[in-house]
Amino acid sequence: MKFDVKKLRFNDQGLLPVIAQDHNSLEVLMLAWMNAEAVQRTVDSGKVTYWSRSRQSFWVKGESSGNTQNLVDLRFDCDQDCILVLVEQNGPACHTNRRSCFYTAVREGDEIELMQPE
Repeated sequence: MKFDVKKLRFNDQGLLPVIAQDHNSLEVLMLAWMNAEAVQRTVDSGKVTYWSRSRQSFWVKGESSGNTQNLVDLRFDCDQDCILVLVEQNGPACHTNRRSCFYTAVREGDEIELMQPE
């Protein structure tokens, strides 16, 4: 069956959350947003393309930084309102120059930084 982006359930702003995960290590790298066109661009090009809510424009991951995300697999959840992209991550995923945006944990009530910038 051919994928149809219209089957996805976007929120009132026409967006849905996207979790990026490294396809080898399965490390969760980041969370961002896509609209229908960003989903279709990602599927068509193999380059993960997000929708920037702050800039109100498309954002091909790594276009300016070189820290690209090549699409390995695109999945959506049972409610069709969230996407998981398994990616080949080249360089850090986070704009803070860390491998993952999820570099802070709370352990026994203390905030702990799990990784330093690369």
